[in-house]
Amino acid sequence: MLLGTQRVNEAGHLEIGGCDTIDLAKKFGTPLYVVDEAHIRQNCRNFIAAFEKRYPKNTICFAGKSFLTSAMCRIIDEEGLNLDVASLGELYVAINAGFPHERINLHGNNKSRAELTMAIENKIGHIVIDNFFEIELLGTILAELNETVSVMVRSTPGVDPHTHKFISTGQADTKFGFNIKDGSALKAVELLLANPAIHFDGIHCHVGSQLLDTESHEGAVDAMVGLLVDIKNKTGVICNVLNIGGGLGVRYRSEHQPPTYEEFAETIISRLKGKLEAAGLECPVLQQEPGRSIVGEAGTTLYSVGVVKRVPVKEEPGYRDYVVIDGGLSDNPRPQLYDAVYEIVVANKAAEPHDITITVAGKHCETDVLIWDVKSTTVVPDDVIAVQTTGAYNYVMASNYNKFLRPAVVLVNDGVADLIVERETFDDLVKNDRIPERLRKH
Repeated sequence: MLLGTQRVNEAGHLEIGGCDTIDLAKKFGTPLYVVDEAHIRQNCRNFIAAFEKRYPKNTICFAGKSFLTSAMCRIIDEEGLNLDVASLGELYVAINAGFPHERINLHGNNKSRAELTMAIENKIGHIVIDNFFEIELLGTILAELNETVSVMVRSTPGVDPHTHKFISTGQADTKFGFNIKDGSALKAVELLLANPAIHFDGIHCHVGSQLLDTESHEGAVDAMVGLLVDIKNKTGVICNVLNIGGGLGVRYRSEHQPPTYEEFAETIISRLKGKLEAAGLECPVLQQEPGRSIVGEAGTTLYSVGVVKRVPVKEEPGYRDYVVIDGGLSDNPRPQLYDAVYEIVVANKAAEPHDITITVAGKHCETDVLIWDVKSTTVVPDDVIAVQTTGAYNYVMASNYNKFLRPAVVLVNDGVADLIVERETFDDLVKNDRIPERLRKH
């Protein structure tokens, strides 16, 4: 499975963005996150185009939680997408990168005073309100600052997204947002409308991640249009914005076949228009928050192979070939968190048939298996393995477990490789450490 600008070059190596991955590994070291700029930009354009021609009143917001760096902020800005952030740190990165403040949405189920204050003072586009405590806190801060703000109300549509329980967010039993069925969402809207410093702009939901069909989004559209009707009937307010979140899946393995952007847009817009027309409602601005579907397949992680060992097992064929790489849990915790799966290319042998089965293991002090039973060619020490579709939730979840250094991130395009995040150093590991005087050697 080759993705984006990937190809096998004349040397038989995997190439991304016109750059030989073996050259990248030699120059920047491994583990290494490689990001295909052209692939990201094309995904942005295709997603926008698919909805623009069916429903011109739409805004696409990139979900920064999936992959956020200063360079990514610049790409998203240039492609005309808005940005949603979910923490003080993400908001700071966006502001520091010069992303237009009015095109930022702030999420979070437990926003701090500092987060709300930074959002208000920088006049961001929307704060997505998540709970009743936040409404009270926001009102207090606005009074102290003598400011105003635009908000949306995050609502839980009660939809089961049929994905891993750790990335399900739209069901009734969730920490996120206001329940629609028990009246909490409508009550939240009424409280916000009562504060003249708050401009209530619309409603928001998110049902889950890595969704490989449109069923959950269709259910969410139904529930959210119903809420639009309730708001109009009870308050007289017509919402300007309807945000249905993100969640569209990507190809982690060849058998994964999520809807194309065109298929997704056709289904969602047809459903939305039908429900709005039946309800007698004007068309609101449709906001969406794709993250994984924009950047997931545009990311590849390169690893160097160390130990290769065969161990006996009871199942056929009676053994397992473990290929141990120089990373793992610290640069990609997703397999341990929610059983994520991947495919690989042996980057220096990309032209060879990948017709044997190996297990790719990390080098951390845990089970730390990155990929069980994946197709490969024969692997020996010092080969370079490229793990596909690691653009989303890999770099942003990386840690220093076992005091590993977080990898570098390289942006490739037209044969040029730009370092956009430097590899951590050993000095970085200890720069915030402090030794109490009583423990110092004298």
